[in-house]
Amino acid sequence: MKVRPLFLQLNRIKVRSRVSLLEVRMSEPARIGMSSAHPVRMTASKKIDELYDLIKGIETAMFTTRRPTGQLFSRPMATQDRIEGTDLWFVTNAETHKLDELALDPHVNCAYYNNRTHEWVSVVGLAHVSKNRNKVRQLYKEEWKAWFDDEGGDRDGGPNDPRIALIMVEAEMATYMKVNKLRPILLFEVLKSKVTGTPPYFGDVKEITGAELMD
Repeated sequence: MKVRPLFLQLNRIKVRSRVSLLEVRMSEPARIGMSSAHPVRMTASKKIDELYDLIKGIETAMFTTRRPTGQLFSRPMATQDRIEGTDLWFVTNAETHKLDELALDPHVNCAYYNNRTHEWVSVVGLAHVSKNRNKVRQLYKEEWKAWFDDEGGDRDGGPNDPRIALIMVEAEMATYMKVNKLRPILLFEVLKSKVTGTPPYFGDVKEITGAELMD
């Protein structure tokens, strides 16, 4: 029986490993970032419902505005209950600087990320400030009082507090990723990506255009 030198045996093992790794990579669907090569076609209404289900599950947005210097600034803001259509609602203190920023440039971005599921949302839109008391009462929650000191009179953090203002973001475009996989599968995707050197696949990235939002 002929015995091959050890270094030749090791080289054959390395070649086989590389071939196996190449086969794994070629067997996976092509991806751009976290999107599949064949995105699932959905109706606009289905995507919008999916979008707002994600937002409701995450709730807090990083709300980005542009300052007079041109610099972008983000702060966490809780998204209020959906009233109608595709608009996002936020509550704020009318005496804060963010309203000055919105007066100069109403273009905003609202970004959401769920660290547990890796789901995320990005909404681009125009912000409109409202002090409509009927709308404030419609959205009002007792927990808002934590953000408005009781200064006596109407300035008590209640629905008639003149400091309470609403920001309505009129969505112009939205991008999101919905994950329909169990957590163990997500962990497997992460481990597989370390072995194959390819990005982990969590789900399809979907976009809702301005035309779809207006339907």
